[in-house]
Parts: sequence; structure tokens; C-alpha cells
Amino acid sequence: MTVALLGTTRRTPSGVTSRRDAPTALLDAAAVETVRRRAGMRPGRAAARIEPAAEDARPALPPAAARRLTMLLADRPGAGSGGRRGTAPDLMELLPQWLATANRQGFAAPPQALPALLDAARGRTDIRPAVLAFAGPRALWLARLNADWRFALRAAPGGGAVLPGPEEPERMRALWEEGLFAERVALLAAVRARDAAAARDLLAGTWASERAEDRLMFLDSLRTGLCAADEPFLEGALADRSRNVRATAAELLSALPGSALAGRMAERAGSCVAVDPTHGTPTIAVEAPHECDAGMERDGVVAKAPAGRGERSWWLGQLVEAAPLDTWSRRLRGRTPEEIVALPVADDWQDELHAAWCRAAVRQRDPSWSRALLGTPAAPEAGGPGAVSLAERAKLLGTLGAEERAGWVAGFIAVHGLSEAFQLLGVCAVPWAGPLGRAVVDALNIARDAGSYPWSFSGVMGLAERCLDPAEAVRLEALTSVPDESENTSPGAGGYWAESFQRLVTTLHLRAAIHTELTQR
Repeated sequence: MTVALLGTTRRTPSGVTSRRDAPTALLDAAAVETVRRRAGMRPGRAAARIEPAAEDARPALPPAAARRLTMLLADRPGAGSGGRRGTAPDLMELLPQWLATANRQGFAAPPQALPALLDAARGRTDIRPAVLAFAGPRALWLARLNADWRFALRAAPGGGAVLPGPEEPERMRALWEEGLFAERVALLAAVRARDAAAARDLLAGTWASERAEDRLMFLDSLRTGLCAADEPFLEGALADRSRNVRATAAELLSALPGSALAGRMAERAGSCVAVDPTHGTPTIAVEAPHECDAGMERDGVVAKAPAGRGERSWWLGQLVEAAPLDTWSRRLRGRTPEEIVALPVADDWQDELHAAWCRAAVRQRDPSWSRALLGTPAAPEAGGPGAVSLAERAKLLGTLGAEERAGWVAGFIAVHGLSEAFQLLGVCAVPWAGPLGRAVVDALNIARDAGSYPWSFSGVMGLAERCLDPAEAVRLEALTSVPDESENTSPGAGGYWAESFQRLVTTLHLRAAIHTELTQR
């Protein structure tokens, strides 16, 4: 080593007499030493063979669908120049629908597509559940070998472990008492889905020894299959030492109209709201609580009001929200929800009372009260008495059936246009029903004729690409041409609109092709 570092002109290797032969002799000596070292080295112990991935018994994708998946996964956001999309569809935005259809058809993912699928899910949390369902057991197998895909193990029930079934009670009990937290949560959810009582018994057995944050997570699992048999356990949780656990137990009990807590809340709320007989016109009179007593706090009423909120109105809102909605027909002389909502409310309590009824209608999934609070789509500002914001209207619409929901939003758009419709469109079933799709197309056409740029409606246009029924492409063909520009038209707006409609038509045709590829076997 020293000779090699200094050079053979400055130092001659030992045993060499001719300087001319020194370089060759040095290299020969190094070669011999290398062979000697290799020959004398003991081989290391071989690593354990990796267990093969579990078999996926689902049928393979049709070839055309497999090619389409490769194309969708190859698309990357931001590939366009200058942020302008032109007429090319946004393929990554079609991936969620492709995955949903493939999962409904029960296909297995092509093995060669798994790395790209996991990479896509790594960057987009919204598609992770669909990707993992489609990718199947091989995705979890890969995730154990690549740290970049470990999210798949965290998202899978029990970290991807196989959970014991009802035929393995001893293993189930051992996993519940000794397993990791993620495994226990997954086990409780799985048991709850098939046997609500067994899951409740499992939870009750270790409830007293669980940490507060774990009790909260476990309690949340009772939302699945919530029933009257859960009431004794939830009533006991009202005395829990954790405020968050108490609040969650109270919320679950208030969703059971026949529970004792619901009865107590109905009595409290009913004592605060009544029809005042002294007015010429029937009027609702409100007397908000003057204190939040220990019983109210035990039943989930938060005593301290948020900043800027009056205590009495804060307490009233919580009582009304938790009371069963059928309380009010009995309390207010047999009136229907529409008649109750139409009654004037004295002393400026109307906004607080109606807002609480809105929250109650959403919590209790009561469509009759939701209809009453929404009002008609053509109402001033397009909101019912209690729907003071688009977000609240969207929540109320979520309690209605898909067809009724789409019809209400279509009426809203026909009267008020698209400027405030984005949130409402987001709660409608896909593909949009015929009346809703036609209302959106008509409103876009009106906006185009008004001569403004289409950028103000880019959000709605993006929703239309994903949600409009592909059959509407025929109606849209006429809108792909560049219209004549008038004096009031923004320069070049017609060309931008034509480009946007062309992209919409192209996307709808592509969605139709995707559906055909995945459903024809």
C-alpha cells in the first residue's frame, strides 16, 4: 500500500531488483493478496427468504382497462405550460372515478401497476382508500419492503394484519388485550360491523383500564350500528373523567330519540320554547336557560361559551340541538315542521333557534325538518329560515334522497345561477341527475352569452367534468364553437369558453369510454 501511494519510482517493492519490473510486480502482489483475502473469508449467513405475497383471487382487468389505467397514472399535475389546460382532459382527476368503478366490478390490480398506484396514493390522501381496496394484499406486501409506502400499512385495518374471526375467540381476546392500538381499533371496528353486542362487550371488559384518548377512539366506533342496546353503556360513559369522552357519549345518546338523555334534553328544551297565546298571531316565545347546572353538564352541555357568544343563547342552542325533533310537534300544538318554522319568533331569538334546529336535523338525519328549514330553492337569497350559510344548506341537503337533493339544487341554479352553487353541487350524487345536469349546462351557457371570462366558473366546470352524465356531451357539442363577440364581450372570452367546453366534451367522452372498458367483459 505504501509503495502504491508513493509510486514505484520513489520506492521499489521488496524482492524486486529491476525498477523497470516494479509496477508489474506491485500489481501482481496486489492481485495475489486480493485472492488470498477472498479465499480466506467466511461467507455470511444468508438472509431469510421473503414470504411471497398473498394470492389475489379477483379477476384481472380487461386489457383495454389496464391500458387506460397506465395512461391515467402516467399523467402528472402541472404538465401543461403556463397553467393553461387547453382542451386536454385532466386525467388524474378521472382516476378516483376509474378506481370506484373498478372496485365495484371486483377487479384486481395488475401487478406491474402497483408501484405507480402506491405512488399516486402517497401524494393524494383522498384516493388512498380506493387505491388500497383495488391494489389488494400485494400492496401491503410491497409496503412492508418500501418505507415510502408505509402509509398503506397505517391505513389498512390493524396495520395490514389478518384479524381473527368469530371462530377464533381466544385469539380475538388476546389481540384485544395485548395488541397494538391500531390493531385493537381495527378489531373493534370489524367486530362491531358484524356483531354490535359482541363489540360492546369487548369494549366494556377493558373500559376502566383504558387511557382517555383510547376510550374516545373506541367510543367513536359505536357510531356504526348505534342502537338502543348501547344506551346503558353510553349512560355510564356520561360519568367518565374525560370531558371529550362525556361529550361524545352525549352526542351518541342524543342520536337515539328514545334514550333517557334525549328525553331529558327534550324536557329542558321544551321548557324554554313555547307558543305565546297573548299575541294576535301565534308566536314562538323563548326563555333561554339562566344557568348550566350539573345535570346539563353531565348530559354533554358545554358550560363555557365561545368568545363573543352569550352564555344563555349558547346553552339554548345545545339543548335544542340535542332534543328529538318530534318534541316540537307535541310541544307546539301538533304543528308540522313547515308550520313550526314559519312561525315568527319573539325577541330576536329566531336565528339562534332555527340554527339549532338545522344542526338537530343534520344530526338526526330528519328529511322532513331539513325540507322545512331549507325552504324552496327560489326563496330570497336561496335559503330557508335556518339555512344562514351555504355550508348549512349543503348539510341539510345531505339528509335528503339523491333525486330530491339534485332537484333542489337544480331549482337553486335555475333561479340564482352558479355563483353560489359550488358547495351545493358537491353533495349531489354522481353522475348528476338529468335535471341537475341540464341546469348546470344552461347556466354555463348563460354565463358564456354574458361575455365574461370562464375563469370565474372554473370550479363548477371542473365538477362538471367529473360529475356530469356523459350523455350530456351531445348537448354540449354546439357550445364548442367560438361565438361571435359583441361590444360588451370581454376580448377573447368566446375562444376561452369554446376551449373549456371542448375540454368538457372530451372528458365526458373519455368517461364514457372508461365505463365501457370496465363494465363489458
